[in-house]
Amino acid sequence: MSIALLLDIAASTAYERVVLGSRENGFSLHTLSKLATGGAGVVRRSGARTVVFLGANSAAFPVAVFAAARAGVPIAPLNYRLSATQLVGLIDKLEGPLVIADRRQRAELANWGGGPVLDSQEWLAQAEAGSVEAAGEPLLSAETDGPAILLFTSGTTSAPKCVVLRHEHLLAYVLETVEPASAAETDAALVSVPPYHVAGTAAVLTNIYAGRRVLYLEKFTPSAWLNLVASEEITSAMLVPTMLARIIDHLGDTQAAVPSLRSLAYGGARLPQPVLERALRLFPTVDFVNGYGLTETSSTIAVLGPDDHRAAIAADAPAIRARLSSVGRLVSGVEGQIRSPEGAVLGPGDPGELWVRGRQISGEYIETGSTLDADGWFRTKDRAWFDADGYLFVEGRMDDTIIRGGENIAPAEIEDVLLDHPEVREAAVVGQLDEEWGERVVAFIVPTQWPAPAAEQLRDWVRQRLRSSKMPDDIHYRDELPHTDTGKLLRRELIRGLASPVTGHRTALSKEQL
Repeated sequence: MSIALLLDIAASTAYERVVLGSRENGFSLHTLSKLATGGAGVVRRSGARTVVFLGANSAAFPVAVFAAARAGVPIAPLNYRLSATQLVGLIDKLEGPLVIADRRQRAELANWGGGPVLDSQEWLAQAEAGSVEAAGEPLLSAETDGPAILLFTSGTTSAPKCVVLRHEHLLAYVLETVEPASAAETDAALVSVPPYHVAGTAAVLTNIYAGRRVLYLEKFTPSAWLNLVASEEITSAMLVPTMLARIIDHLGDTQAAVPSLRSLAYGGARLPQPVLERALRLFPTVDFVNGYGLTETSSTIAVLGPDDHRAAIAADAPAIRARLSSVGRLVSGVEGQIRSPEGAVLGPGDPGELWVRGRQISGEYIETGSTLDADGWFRTKDRAWFDADGYLFVEGRMDDTIIRGGENIAPAEIEDVLLDHPEVREAAVVGQLDEEWGERVVAFIVPTQWPAPAAEQLRDWVRQRLRSSKMPDDIHYRDELPHTDTGKLLRRELIRGLASPVTGHRTALSKEQL
């Protein structure tokens, strides 16, 4: 049994429903199934043991996902924005690759010589031709415990690792969270995250299984996103936080004119609470959903649903309102624990490291094999805590925690306070080695406009809202902060730009001093 079962179930209930692209020219479930069968034949005849997808979002990707499953081999979507050298390095880690690439990426691999490379359009044409040849042929079925998706991590804190998601993990995730054929014929989902992001891969599986039409936005801009939502009558959409923040900036104080939109999901990185509160005001009729997960967990393991958002934004009680900063509660089938550095399980309100367990949890890498402990628990390396009602608050990576004078400081807490300042557009907080305190608190600020607010003004702003130990020792100003293309802050880039360990106190830097 493989993830191809999801397509089979959907096609058996809504054969002619369009699920990819526009209503007029899109692919029906029947067409997608035929192309997946034809594509499986292409893969088998090539002798490939891995399908590599190297391109932007398009119909070629879902066809490749289900074709690989029917051929009994895994698919590895790669970051098409990487250099040719980086791409070759990743492809060479994979067994027997057949590469499906957009034209530019195919040209970059012209001298690779490591295996067959198909243009995305050529791939679709061969899949269509193969669907005729494959008529009446028995379909292969991958083993449930076989590898289905291979995804390289973003490498924000270390070198990228290749995560192995097996069919059993992905089926557990989809079957626990989505009802088959649950979407109405008028439902349409806009996916803006790329194929090589776990959410982009999960979106293929969940939407096809639900029978929901999927549209892709290849190049994101706020205006292009808003226009497509309106013109295609999109009912649900998924964004990474940096995209949502850009849309909010684009709208200013004007509410979004997207009457069809009912649900807006965000995740993949942390969304500052002030940005979320503005988004809720500018999309007043839209249900917001925050999904938290990792590549190793087959996407979402915790959800803050629409009712949670509404209750929190309307609440006077600080504990309820604070849930806007949470990622919600764990989904069905997933357990979670917060552990101390010594391994003790901590209670509500106590921060530590998040460990999770469940049928959708992989925790496996090509390089190292499974990292689950003897009882099936996976170490997320995220610093987090649960409140008394089971809401999960993720403060960031354990490596990001600043230890100043023996006190553990979560950068997210200081960042949220800085982002509440009316003259701060973006904020990032990191630790810098310090001979006196162990680490100093260093803030990087992107002001809403220049000249930027004075460093002492921002320090006072933090001092009035948090303990003095959490006040930034230094403040640096930037025109922008470094992020991955899926919105994750690259703290290591900020830390790398700092000087060697501090031996005495320094003053904040102005823009001209950078």
